[in-house]
Amino acid sequence: MKRRFSSIRFLFIRSHLNGWFITTVTILAILLTVYVLFSPGWLTAGSIFLFISLYIVLGIIIAIYTGFTTSGNLKTKMDGISVVIKHFANGNYNSRLSYVEDSDEITRIGDELNELGEKLGEQVKSLQRMADEKSELAKTAHKSAVIEERQRLARDLHDAVSQQLFALTMMSEAALKQIDRSPEKAKKQLTEVVKAGAQTQTEMRALLLHLRPVQLSGDSLQTGIQKLVEELKQKSRIEFQLALEANLMLSETVEEHVFRIVQEALSNILRHANATTVKIEIFARSRELFVHIRDNGKGFDLEEDSEKKTSYGLKTMRERTEELGGRFTIRTNIDEGTYIDIRIPM
Repeated sequence: MKRRFSSIRFLFIRSHLNGWFITTVTILAILLTVYVLFSPGWLTAGSIFLFISLYIVLGIIIAIYTGFTTSGNLKTKMDGISVVIKHFANGNYNSRLSYVEDSDEITRIGDELNELGEKLGEQVKSLQRMADEKSELAKTAHKSAVIEERQRLARDLHDAVSQQLFALTMMSEAALKQIDRSPEKAKKQLTEVVKAGAQTQTEMRALLLHLRPVQLSGDSLQTGIQKLVEELKQKSRIEFQLALEANLMLSETVEEHVFRIVQEALSNILRHANATTVKIEIFARSRELFVHIRDNGKGFDLEEDSEKKTSYGLKTMRERTEELGGRFTIRTNIDEGTYIDIRIPM
């Protein structure tokens, strides 16, 4: 209610009422001064009271009416500016203001806002052109990229899978020694071996996921993601829910970046989330591409995990999104799953 009465329209009405009040007090003071000093026959206390009463009633009505009507044009302009700014904040830089009236301060602000929208749109196009150029450069440097990827996979294999296999060997040997002397203890140790083996298998699936080619190999984005998910369904117990809009008109660079973002997200889910359900949505609305990825895993604390391996994958996804002029948002909490929201201008 307080916010409503502080709007432009009510500010105009209050300013008219303030002017009416000052005028009323001034007229009343003049009439009383003339009445006291000169006492003319035509000016009596009753006539002063009648005149002021009519002036008060008519003045209030006129002040409210004129304040309400004269503020309409300004309110329309300000509402239009507010809508355009909100569109810009959401990444829709094609929104424009159009005023027919003669130039004034508000109209000039609208024109400057239109120019800002054009510049922002050009910057997004420039970013996407740079992404296209970067994609071409990446193709020419494919050999060095392969070597770098092999080195990274070698590090991951050494840091994760190799150590887990060593631990499996040690636990298996310990269990063998305990089979005859303490079967119950051996059983517990074998249970740990099974858990460690499942974890190692998950790590390997996530690493193999990165061995897929960067390009979609001629497939559309929808087909590529469906193939990726079908492959993961055969190798994991995760339930996938896909909502992929068909016939999206995207450039090759955008498709490759989005595919790699989804691939990176699924890799993180396999390795860290312990999720049973993953939902992927990709669709276009109002000249924007929306990518939503949700899982029901264990989640994590973004601040505490900023230095861990999960942050590397998130950083990669954020960088790919920003290269396309988009926005990357992640919401997560411990035991509440993870939700990734990506918006890319088309």
